Order: sequence, then C-alpha cells, then structure tokens
Amino acid sequence: MKRLLLTLISGIVIITAAAQGIPALEQLKANPRKAYGNDYPYQQEPTQLTKAPRGYKPFYISHYSRHGSRYYWTDRLYKDLDTLMATAQRKQLLTTEGQAFYDKLKIVQDELATGVSELTQLGWEQHQGIARTMYNRFPEVFKKGGNVLAISSLSGRCVLSMSAFCQELVQCNPEIEIREQSSRFTLDGVVPSDNQNPHKRKFPKARPRFEKNRSKFKNDNNLREKVVARVFTSTEGLPGNANRIGSNLINLYTSLPNIGHEGMMGDIITDEEMASQWEASNLGSYTWVFEPQYEAIPILEDIIKKADAVLNGQSDHIADLRFGHDTCLGPLTVLMGINGADRDPEDPYEVKNCYQNWETCKAGNIQLIFYRNKKQPNEVLVKCLLNGKEATLPVSTEIAPYYKWLDVRSFYTARCNNVQSGNANN
Repeated sequence: MKRLLLTLISGIVIITAAAQGIPALEQLKANPRKAYGNDYPYQQEPTQLTKAPRGYKPFYISHYSRHGSRYYWTDRLYKDLDTLMATAQRKQLLTTEGQAFYDKLKIVQDELATGVSELTQLGWEQHQGIARTMYNRFPEVFKKGGNVLAISSLSGRCVLSMSAFCQELVQCNPEIEIREQSSRFTLDGVVPSDNQNPHKRKFPKARPRFEKNRSKFKNDNNLREKVVARVFTSTEGLPGNANRIGSNLINLYTSLPNIGHEGMMGDIITDEEMASQWEASNLGSYTWVFEPQYEAIPILEDIIKKADAVLNGQSDHIADLRFGHDTCLGPLTVLMGINGADRDPEDPYEVKNCYQNWETCKAGNIQLIFYRNKKQPNEVLVKCLLNGKEATLPVSTEIAPYYKWLDVRSFYTARCNNVQSGNANN
C-alpha cells in the first residue's frame, strides 16, 4: 500500500512538472539565445503532444502568428550605428575589436539600409516549417482539403509570412483552398490598434502590479558598459550617450541571426552575457505586453466569432489563420492567460515564471486546435499550443491540456465584456 501511494505521488509530481514546463532560467542555460527575447528567431523544439481523449478528432484550427524573422523594424538603428562608427573611426576612438566589427559592418551597410523591416529568407522558411508541422500533426483537419481564410496586417513582412504559410499548406495538399486577405476590412481580427482600422476602439491600459516593487529587483548587470568599452577607447565626442550606444549595439547583436550575419560582432557580446541580464529585460517586456492587453480583445472576439460560425454550420472553414505583430501576439498571450501570463505578480522575481519574452519571438504563434467526438458532437474540446508546445489556459479542466470549448468561450467572453463594461481590475 505504501509503495502504491509513493508511486501515485511520484506520478503526480511528474505530471505537475510536465505541466509547468522547464523553469525559465533552466531554459536559458540550455539555450542562451532565448535571452534575445522578441528578437529570438522561432525554432520548432521537439515536442510530444498529449493524445486526445478517446474518440475525439481535430477538425478545425484557429491561429494567430507574428511575422517571421526580418531586418530591424526601423532604419534608425542602422543610421545611428553608421554615424557612430564613422565618427569613432575618424576620431581614432575604435579598439582593435571595434575596428574589425566596423570593417564587417561597412560591407553590409547597403543591404541593411535596403532591407529595413523586410522579411528575410529565414522568416519565410519559419512559416513554411510551422505550416508543414501543423499539417503533419493534425492530418484529420486537412486530409480532405477544404476552405481556409488567412488574414494579415497591411505590412509587407506579414503578407509574405502569410504567403509562405499558405503556399506550404497547399503544397501539403492541393485540395486545400485558401483565401488570403490583407485589408482594412479585416484589421480588427489581426491588428485592431492600426490607425487604418475603421472599427478601431479605445481600451483602457493595464498596469502590472510588480511595477510598484520594481526597486526591489537588484540588477547589477553592466553589459552596456562592457560592450561600449570593447568597441571604443572613449565615447567623448561621439553622438549619443553611452547607454544609448550600448543599447544600439546590443539590439544589432540580437537581430543578426534573423538576417544571416551571426558572428559579425566577434566577441563584443556573448550569448551567455545576454542570458545574465535576461531577467531584468524580461521585466520591461512584461510591462510592454501587459499594459496594452485589452487592445487584443477584438482579436479574441474574432477567434470566438469564427469558431462559433464553424460550430454552428455557418462557416465551412477548416482553419482561420492570422498574421500580425509582436505588439498583438504578446498582449494576446496575456489577455488569454496562456501559461499563466495573466497572473500579474507583485514580486518582480516572479514575473519570469509567468511570462518569458522569447515566447513572443519572430514567427511566434498561438494555435487553438478544436476536437469533436462523433458520439458527442456538441461537446467540443480545444487545446492551445504556444509556439508548437502544449500550453495551459486559465479555465478549469479535468483533462488538461484539453478544455471544453463552451467553458473556454464563456470565460473569455466574460473577460472581454468585463473590460468593455469598465469593470477591469487593472
């Protein structure tokens, strides 16, 4: 009896550990590049999915994705660095390591200036891979073909990400018919805060509770100072202050894997150094995605509306796909409370346990997989995947990672209505 009890307890511990996932700092040890945060290029990690309850088969997928890897989103970074490095060379303020970096930077300056904000080859390939993985994981959804609606923001990098994804799905099965749309008509479902959205609404801002206690977080990391010292013998007479210079160099470093120029900065920064300052940067990221979470309400409403149409027989879609930006994916993750992202802890040291900014990476995505049982057609289950891995939702269930859709729908409808009626807690 005692051995049986120990076995049961051990099993519960294993299940709990699996549900909670690997702690953030342990993930960083295994892959320091995750410290790049929302600059981290998407990678499909090997994952074994939990089998659906007996008799349930997937039949519909609702999806939201950030565009894939791109050049830096604004030309300001490249222009600032060009001016900075040219001035430092003229004033003979570059270290040997700094000069080596500048020599490489000059070679690609035209490419960087031309490519600003555009999708890279890696970004295209990321969405191809995600589409093929989706198809292979859930063949029941796609094997007979069917209609898919894909909508995108008006940004070229999002349109191309959508195109890469949709082309790959059709390559998997030519019987799939996809309607692609990048239009002001559909902005509410993909980038509702866009000024061109004719249905744009104003939502209240939220404020994470940890901000009141942020001063308790001890951050002794001086990475920016180290980086600046490795590139320049002095910053006197250079444009911008030392903090801005250090931040620009770090931002360039984390962007390099997305554009195929890893190694260009030599040993000016290391991934291990990035990992050492990740927890502090993640705090800023949490505030950044937490505050505008209610602006993602129209996206969540679009997810519910289109799922309802499928379930009510008003839509024949086998999938609804959305391609947008980190400014929507991150807040949507918080609004939906995926993996506890809505926990809103008071302790700044707890933030890393409910949100990790690499989950809002390039090509980061949320997938809701809908399941139906022929014997119980009205009891639909749903499972959430965050970047291809099973995730938790803030809804009661006895069959995690599966949830009853009616429970999920009711929970999120109430959350959206509560905010819009002015009863939000934040």
